[in-house]
Parts: sequence; structure tokens; C-alpha cells
Amino acid sequence: MYNPYEPHNKSEDSQNSARGSFNRETGEYHYVRPESGNRYYSDANYAPADSSPVRRYYYTPPEKREKSKPKKEGRLTAKIVALCLVCALLGGLGGAFAGYYLPERGADMKVTEPPQATATPGATPSPSIQTPSLVTPVVTGDVMSPTEIYTLACSQTVGITTEITRTNAFGITSSASVTGSGFIYTADGYIITNYHVIEDADLGGYDVYVRLYTGDTYPATIVGSEPDNDIAVLKIDAEGLNPVAVGDSDKMQVGEWVYAVGNPLGELAYTMTFGMVSALDREISTEESTTINMFQIDAAVNSGNSGGPVYNSMGQVIGIVTAKYSSAGVEGLGFAIPINDAVSIAQELIEKGYVSGKAYMGITVTTVPSSVAQYYNMVEGAFVYAVDENSCAAEAGLKVGDIITAIDNREVKSSSDLIAAKKKYRAGDTATLTVYRSGEYLDLSITFDEEKPGIKSEARQESRFPSFP
Repeated sequence: MYNPYEPHNKSEDSQNSARGSFNRETGEYHYVRPESGNRYYSDANYAPADSSPVRRYYYTPPEKREKSKPKKEGRLTAKIVALCLVCALLGGLGGAFAGYYLPERGADMKVTEPPQATATPGATPSPSIQTPSLVTPVVTGDVMSPTEIYTLACSQTVGITTEITRTNAFGITSSASVTGSGFIYTADGYIITNYHVIEDADLGGYDVYVRLYTGDTYPATIVGSEPDNDIAVLKIDAEGLNPVAVGDSDKMQVGEWVYAVGNPLGELAYTMTFGMVSALDREISTEESTTINMFQIDAAVNSGNSGGPVYNSMGQVIGIVTAKYSSAGVEGLGFAIPINDAVSIAQELIEKGYVSGKAYMGITVTTVPSSVAQYYNMVEGAFVYAVDENSCAAEAGLKVGDIITAIDNREVKSSSDLIAAKKKYRAGDTATLTVYRSGEYLDLSITFDEEKPGIKSEARQESRFPSFP
């Protein structure tokens, strides 16, 4: 006979699916042995008798059971959920308070109701942006924090846009935007940028617009440009602007921290990147075949950054972002024009509309590459396509077909080499040209003319002629 008080091998039930029932009066759960009918025993009060493979259980009579208080897990869970809801509510209120009252971009910013973009009559409408008013730091010559430099740059950096129209080979006309950056040079609205930022507007007669950090957009006038050095000056009708503090790029050193601010890709307005001066006095050839003296930085720059300022750690502008080396697998190779060079050019453009004293030869040249030189038994150099009969070149004895191979013993292997060498001279200076003509070398003395407004330099004229076959 089955005795529930004796040890029972529960493995006997392994072949039977145990069923159970709950006793509402005692609060106990009982398993039912299928073969024993009404014989119940409480599984909740079994305890292992030993560690043998066959597990044994013992039955504890109801009168000997310990009375335990029911667990309050449900209440505890409810309390935890309620606490989480309260924390979330408080956190949301705190975040809203901080987002409204705390500065968005630094401790020196004061957030007020964001101004709406103001469209100047005649300007292209621009989308409204939310921008806080700035409490601009004062440049004192002391080292500034990156946040202070960014706050300063926002009040001095501008976006530049030109809407151009192009017609393809099928006669279909399309519009496109050319975007870049610039910075405020004077409080009454003179803006410095790269020439290639506004080149399409200059050559095609398109309108140029300047956008400030506040969202205000102004039509701009091209005051003057210097393509050979990639500098241009614009003018907007505005007063009380915050001009940059111009530093001394001649005192710049490799390893010095720098900050570039601009509008990369024409969409990410007022982006700041930082790095250091990587090298000085790099002779960089641009797509226009001109060579410009620049310094190298490893701060990230992209399309749209062109014309933007490069700040030193004291908040002074020491350069203009102009170029980057774009190639797969290449990073951190940005280049900027030293501010001393840029300002001297900009000042002349403002005062005269052109850069005075530039050396001018009066010739049209193209490059004789090494492959052509070998095939035609020629020499590498700058091939003279045309000579202005009223120029210093004609007076010096240069002729069409001459190949200039050196200027004052500085080797010339291309037309860009010649232009770069010519930049070392001023109008009125004299130099010796080494020329290859009819199988022999000649030395010709030339005294440079001055390049006047409306006269394209040799570098600009060259693109009008086909390359040497």
C-alpha cells in the first residue's frame, strides 16, 4: 500500500505526465499520481534526501510546515515601474530646461529667440535657419579655447553662393549652385575669398550672394580678383560687421595648432576642424596651371571650405583654405595661402581694383612634355606660341617656336614653372631667359612690363590654345 510518509522515488512517475491541482484553502499545489487516484502529496514541501542518482523526497505534515508571508513581488515591480516613470518625467523636464536656457555652442553664447533669415531685395531666397545670437570673444593675443575660436569664427565667416546656368551639347539648360566660404575683412562689408569660388560669376556675369551666420543674405559685388594667386575681394552693403583679426603668417611654425572654419560640401555650414601646421612654403600647382606658395595643414578640408579662414590658437586668421590633395587613400593634406600674401593682394584690389607691379612678359606658352620632346628630338620647357609685338618679350628677342628652359638659372620644364618663376619678379626687374632655338641655347635679357587690368597673364592665356601635339 502506498504510504505518503515514506520516502518515495519520484522517478517512478517519469513515464506518466504528472497532473496537478491547486488547493485554494491551503494555498498548496499538489501533484496527482495517475495510478493512485486520490492520493495527493505536496511537491512544494519536498526536500532532497541525498545526492544519489535516484532523488528521494519527504512529505512534511501541514501542522509542521513553517508559515511564510506571501511574497510582494507584484507590489515591488509596480513601485519600480512608478519610480522609472517619475525619473523619466523629471529627466524630460530637465532636458527641456537645459536645451532652452543653456548655450548651444559654448559658454560664450547667449541663446535668445532664433532670428529668421532676412532676404535682402534682389537676393536669392534662402531657407530659414535657427541660429543663436553671439557674444563674440575679444581677440587680445592670449590663447583662446576652441569653443571661443568657434564662436568668434561664426561672426566672421560667411558662405558664398553663385547660381550658374549651363547648356549641354543637346541645348538643354540646367542650373547649379557653386558654393564656397569667405571671411569678413572690414566692418563695412569687404569679404576675402578664393578666386576659384567666384570664377564662374566673374567670367559668366552671374550674381554672387553672401550669407552671414544670422541667416541674412546679401548680393555681393566683385571688387577685384587675382587669379594667379587665387584671391578675390567682394563687397556687400552692410555695416557694423565683425572683421577678423589678421595674424602674422611669417611667424607661423610647424606644429602650431590651427582651426579651419567653413561650409564643407556647401551644406554643412559653419563646420570647424582642427589640426596643426604640417609644413611651410609648399609650391602647389592648381587646376588652372598656376603655382602658389602655401602652407600645409592636416585639419580636414573639403569642397566648400575654399576661401574660409584658418585661425591660430589666439583667434587670429593666418591663412585662407585653398586646396586639398584629393586621391584615394590620402588624408590630412590641406593647403592654405598665408594671410600676409592674401592681405597685401586684397588691399591693392580694394584700393586699385588690380594688383600693381606684377611682372608681365607678353607671350603665350604651353608645355613641351618629355614624351613629345623625345619623339621630336626637342627639349622640355615652355613653348612660345605667340609674342605680343609691343611687349618686353618682343623687345628681348623672343620668337614663336622658342622653348624657354630657364630663367636666371632656375630650371623651367613647363609653362607652370615659368609662371611660378615669374612671380618672383616685379615690373621693372630684369632677368636672363635661357631659350632653346634651332638646336642651340641662347641667353636673352628681359625687363618685365607691368600687368594691367584687362590683360590676361600668360597662365590664363595658355588655356585658350591646344596643348602641344
